Amino acid sequence: MKIGILGTSMVGQAISGKLAELGHDVMVGTRDVAKTLAHTEPHPYGFPAFSVWQKEHASVKLGTFADAAKHGEVVFNATNGTGSLEALKLAGESNINGKVLVDIANPLDFSQGNPPSLSVSNTDSLGEQIQRAYPNVKVVKTLNTVTAFLMVNPGLVGNADHTLFVCGNDTEAKAQVTEWLKGWFGWKDVIDLGDITNARGTEMLLPIWIRLWGALQTGMFNFKVVR
Repeated sequence: MKIGILGTSMVGQAISGKLAELGHDVMVGTRDVAKTLAHTEPHPYGFPAFSVWQKEHASVKLGTFADAAKHGEVVFNATNGTGSLEALKLAGESNINGKVLVDIANPLDFSQGNPPSLSVSNTDSLGEQIQRAYPNVKVVKTLNTVTAFLMVNPGLVGNADHTLFVCGNDTEAKAQVTEWLKGWFGWKDVIDLGDITNARGTEMLLPIWIRLWGALQTGMFNFKVVR
């Protein structure tokens, strides 16, 4: 399958690397291709610059946001949440209309330092903002409640015996994404929360997630819904 990934950060690297490993035709999108290729220093959180990472993942192509969105039969939004709407604008509405958009981003606002707050919450969410801006796109919110390594390999914690959430307005799109989550990445327990307004809940898990990360000194954990 042809897959477009918007974003070259740790999440974009994890998702694109795994999908390429599975044999998919993957293109990652960035705002400025030349700038991305010129950057070689590791990021503050320790993951490599995309230009360095790509040398070990040569099958993963790099293009603009528009290139990646046009390339993908399905598109993953792995951009910084506060920049997601701008990235999607650059991707181009015509390049994503009618497609499933797997929205992984969180609206984390670091403008006042750490821990970050949410730029939107309670009565709205980033997932909803994206769906309103692109009504012909099938937005499915998922994977945003775990660290990048667990997104593509939940077995790294608790033998994958923990929970992931999906939400979105299109029932068929959610079923397809759930199938991908299980088949591509190995998720066992995926709960469909309902329509895209439920992105408010999953995005608002991030404040406690960040504090758990601080307490545990690792992002290798997840929530399990016992029922």
